[in-house]
Amino acid sequence: MSVDNDPRSIPEVISAVASDLANLVRKEGELVRTEVSEKISDAAKAGTQMSIGAALLLGGFLSLMAAIVIGLAHFMDPFWAALVVGIVAGLIGYTLVKAAAKKVKPASLAPDRAARQLKQDAQLVKEQVR
Repeated sequence: MSVDNDPRSIPEVISAVASDLANLVRKEGELVRTEVSEKISDAAKAGTQMSIGAALLLGGFLSLMAAIVIGLAHFMDPFWAALVVGIVAGLIGYTLVKAAAKKVKPASLAPDRAARQLKQDAQLVKEQVR
């Protein structure tokens, strides 16, 4: 495109560029807000499912633990059977919680698509300015 054919004056062109840039920033802000909102909504739904699943698992797990304690009580004192089962279950639970905590970080809620789009827009602006 030839600059000579543009009937606008330099202040008009600068005003148009500023307006377009402001519009771009506003649209990118909307994209970020929308993406973060979607991710938070997905996380909330997953949290609800996890809570229900955890409640059901807890009931089944407690029944299973009681059965193991009763089974071990045939071979040792019931106190020691309950203590052994409690310690083993606690260690397994601690390991699972630590592994899951590593996966749930604020970084997973970052708006990845919007960040990529902002980088592309910045690159495009740099190329247009040259």
